Amino acid sequence: MSAVDDLNVRERLDAPAHPAGDSAELSGRLLLVLIVLLVAQFMLAVDFSILNVALPVIGNGLGFSLGNLQWIGTAFALSAAGFTLLFGRVADLFGRRRLFLTGLALLGAASLAGGLATSPTILIIARVAQGLATAAVTPAGLSLLTTSFPEGPLRDKALGLNGALMSAGFTTGAILGGVLTDLLSWRWAFFINVPVALGVLLIAPSVIKESRPQTRPKLDLPGAVAVTLGLLSLVFGLTRAGQRTWGDPTALLTLVLGIVLLVAFYFVERRAAAPLVPVAVLKRRTVIWGNTAGLIAFLTETSLVFLMTLYLQDVLGFSALAAGLSFGVLGLGTVIGGSTAAKVIARTGTRSTLVIGGLLQAAATASLLGLGESHSFLWLLLPATFLGGIGNMFVIVGFMVTATSGLPDQEQGMATGLATMTQQIGITMGTPIMSSIVATQTGGLTTAHHVLDGVSLAVLVNAVLVLIGVLATAFIHSRRKQPGAAV
Repeated sequence: MSAVDDLNVRERLDAPAHPAGDSAELSGRLLLVLIVLLVAQFMLAVDFSILNVALPVIGNGLGFSLGNLQWIGTAFALSAAGFTLLFGRVADLFGRRRLFLTGLALLGAASLAGGLATSPTILIIARVAQGLATAAVTPAGLSLLTTSFPEGPLRDKALGLNGALMSAGFTTGAILGGVLTDLLSWRWAFFINVPVALGVLLIAPSVIKESRPQTRPKLDLPGAVAVTLGLLSLVFGLTRAGQRTWGDPTALLTLVLGIVLLVAFYFVERRAAAPLVPVAVLKRRTVIWGNTAGLIAFLTETSLVFLMTLYLQDVLGFSALAAGLSFGVLGLGTVIGGSTAAKVIARTGTRSTLVIGGLLQAAATASLLGLGESHSFLWLLLPATFLGGIGNMFVIVGFMVTATSGLPDQEQGMATGLATMTQQIGITMGTPIMSSIVATQTGGLTTAHHVLDGVSLAVLVNAVLVLIGVLATAFIHSRRKQPGAAV
């Protein structure tokens, strides 16, 4: 793509998506396609958080040691984040519908195996398989969505609904995990995926058309190996640092190795005949700042849920289930934000939506600095998380629109793979960073007062990170308006 083309793309992102009187209606086959894809993405989002509340019960039921319990989450995160960019490109080359359906079948089988697991080993293998399925289905499903809907109001609306349901899925997972574990068994946190996956598998082949190139270039194996191992090392290092300390030698070594491999990936792509991710795409400003905004959005909001969980349970004394139910207002905010984001983009442009959403999220997060040790402060937490959810969803939808704009259909799997990778890394980074801030501030003391001090400091850092994202977006926006600015 030329500099002029890239400039035109960025001008379209700044401009309103369509005149105020226009409408973007979904009907017929497109509506059915959207429903199928959204159901799959919602299920994947639920799967991210559904086991969090159930972990102690699973550990007791299967005989996990306390030190090994974290591998239930780590095994999933490693495979989900490590393979997402590779599978995004595989979807472009070998068929998006094929990979989407294959991933769903694997997810259903892995979920059944996890629910029937009789030992820690079987459960960990099932979680790795669930992560691989997520790494395949998420970019394949997103690229099917972006190629099914033309760039503009319809795609913005579809991405907004997708983002809303994904965020609502994270919240639903936390609530549903507690309900299923308390009323039935932790095994139902796995089993619930099976009928949903089966239903989508039965309907999708007759609804979704295959999408693949007429001529298929060779897969860039050196690039695939470098980026996959780099992401695996990076995610493992981040997870290890969160579990131990940021000075842990293993965490530091794997983080450095991950960075080295990702740098090597960049140089491999510069020389590859058919690169996994063309360097020209990596250099595009819309890709850079769009993914940066997305990284900050996922890092801050998912880690804020962790911080507010600490506050509700360790300061106010809520049960795990009551704490999960308290996030229902956050889920409502994300649904409203996602369903209205396309309208905001249509009226103000994508960059303005990113800035508006970031400012709203930053202000809502900063207001949580006023939390205290009384239950009466719940009336501050609930509206703040509600408004923060709306703002965060504006940013996430703006990020997805930006990260997939101006690219041909044959590169949409790669673009959504990059966006999904950004999402996974943001989710993985957030909790270790914020938990280390809390631990440093509390000094190992667990009284309500000390936990509140640690949570408050982490909330301040969280709000500052959101504000940095807003300022970066505004800065790049102002540079775009300068004549002759580099593209």
